[in-house]
Amino acid sequence: MKTGKTDLRREAGQRTRDGLLAATLELLAQRGPEGVSLREITQSAGANVAAVSYHFGSLKALCDAAIEHALERYLDAQIQALDTLGPDATLEELAAAFARPMVRALAAGGRELALMRTVARVGIDPPQGWERLTGKFERARQDAVRVLSARLPGVDEQKLAFRTRCAAGMLNWLALAPIGTELTPKSAEQIEQLLVPVMAGALHGYPAGG
Repeated sequence: MKTGKTDLRREAGQRTRDGLLAATLELLAQRGPEGVSLREITQSAGANVAAVSYHFGSLKALCDAAIEHALERYLDAQIQALDTLGPDATLEELAAAFARPMVRALAAGGRELALMRTVARVGIDPPQGWERLTGKFERARQDAVRVLSARLPGVDEQKLAFRTRCAAGMLNWLALAPIGTELTPKSAEQIEQLLVPVMAGALHGYPAGG
């Protein structure tokens, strides 16, 4: 019986934690990191300040955890898309898979794009203490390099890894620059048609002196 009560308390605690993260992400998407208050978060989540202190310690720690959670979901989606690529995948297919989570956010606009803009800012320069995501950044990079190595056998892996980092930076810039907002009236297919050739070109590079 005691074990059952302990499990129920653990489940209730997890629901509260998840609710706080969801409410924080919603408010971050609407207002950005500077426009979020602890009172609004707790009201939206149906929780109290003590719950924030218990699960996260502070408002800043809660916001960091929420953004980290969103960034992790983005990386998971990117890795999942890259994992579907076979050994014969083209550079265009690689570019489309690499960009797919961002394309979806750009096409959705509104909250999804606002949240992606928050994630992009952090993706450019992850704060200290987020080393646990290093493995996922590296996994996405390795999956991309795997395809690039097959398509561009004459280019060493260090250069290919650099190109994938440039491609990732391009996606972050796209979310943050005005051009990202300009794309929101377009469908995911239309955005992909515009973006994939640019991404594929960046991944391919060009011969020195060409």
